[in-house]
Amino acid sequence: MTHAQEIQLQVRGIPEQECGNGEQDSRDEPKAGTRRLTKGSTRWWMTVVVDMLVVLCGGTVGTLLARLYYNSGGKSKWVATLTQSGGSPLLAIPLLLTPPHPAEERQPAASKVVAVYVGIGVLLGFDNLMYAYALLYLPVSTFSLVAATQLAFNAVTSRIINAQRFTALIANSVVVLTFAAALLGIGSSSDETSSDVPRGKYALGFVLTLAASACFALVLSLFEVAFEKVIRARTMRWVLKVQMFTNLVATAVGVVGLFASGEWRTLPGEMAAFKNGRARYVLTLMGTAVCWQAAAVGTVRLIVRMSSLFANVTGTVALPLVPVFAVVLFGDRMTGIKAVAMLMAVWGFISYVYQHYLDGRRAASGKAGTECCICAARTAGNRSTSARSAQSYRSSRQ
Repeated sequence: MTHAQEIQLQVRGIPEQECGNGEQDSRDEPKAGTRRLTKGSTRWWMTVVVDMLVVLCGGTVGTLLARLYYNSGGKSKWVATLTQSGGSPLLAIPLLLTPPHPAEERQPAASKVVAVYVGIGVLLGFDNLMYAYALLYLPVSTFSLVAATQLAFNAVTSRIINAQRFTALIANSVVVLTFAAALLGIGSSSDETSSDVPRGKYALGFVLTLAASACFALVLSLFEVAFEKVIRARTMRWVLKVQMFTNLVATAVGVVGLFASGEWRTLPGEMAAFKNGRARYVLTLMGTAVCWQAAAVGTVRLIVRMSSLFANVTGTVALPLVPVFAVVLFGDRMTGIKAVAMLMAVWGFISYVYQHYLDGRRAASGKAGTECCICAARTAGNRSTSARSAQSYRSSRQ
């Protein structure tokens, strides 16, 4: 296991193109006239901040528009599912504008790449369906708070799949987020009286949100391991390809479900009965699709540059924003229990951020040339072992 996998939330590579195991590959040597983004540089941090803003804005607006679809008369769960991945063909535009892969770059096996697309895409399709049902059955403020548990689930999947450390701060965050979700589950009576939420569906919506959060955490970890073990390249072109094709598979799952369920027959009547007309119906769905794709691309870019945990932390920053906007736009009730749960969830988020800060300082202080403290210790150990072996060999010769 390389040193990059032993440091929680540590960036796995200094250059933008790097092998997944943390070792520089010869195919990624910089060429004359090309500029590489270096970790810690101003330009590198600017790209990270831009990706974070895209995730925050896309996730917040996408969630609010998805709830607006239901509040304005939308009833199709499969249409709501499709809006979360249906905007993926738009990614073909920036994909065509990115430079092609260099001729000398080693391409991953086609069978493995297809397996990544299909496997993650199918998971995304069912995850989107669970989120669509959950958002119908819960007020958007409650939904966003319960969905924050994906951060706790991601800690577990990152430990199992990505071999990242489970520190005391992360354990604290997991416990706090779990209690925040449990608190919302106990205090469900006020939300069930909301006129925009189906009666008697709160418990089902709560369970579906937890299941979708766990599934999404698994998807993020699988994205990370796919870039490290299969694709082994971290270019913008690969980010767009992986995002587009996995979402196309998820869209296919949604289309099959739409026709198999028979909901497609109700769409003309749903559009005609939509509040403020057909144009608003189309604009709401298009806006939702664009926002979710923007957030998804930003998330994958953060996974490639940082880690799945860091990307999930960024998405959780929107946690305090969605409930506030939901109270203003949809009239959701901000009860005392929700306020306490929101504060607990924010505390869990701060624990993750502080862990990242500590790891960053440790990595910076432990550098010796280009090596971190773990690599330096390993190098010293190897040299000591080599010296003892050489001495034993000379003694035996004498």
